[in-house]
Amino acid sequence: MSHKFKVGQHVRQSKLGYSDARSAFGDVFEVVRLMPEDRSGEPSYRVKSAAGERAMREGELALAF
Repeated sequence: MSHKFKVGQHVRQSKLGYSDARSAFGDVFEVVRLMPEDRSGEPSYRVKSAAGERAMREGELALAF
């Protein structure tokens, strides 16, 4: 499976109700690195925001407009 997003694109967390102490829902992230697929075959990304940098799976992300 290929990556849906590219380095430099801005994305948002897409899963409603997902809670994470490191970031609030609605934060805009910038894709900084494409990571290999995980064991399930889903691509991952390294993203950063004003709150810091983290890894996220493709299914957790949506393109920010």
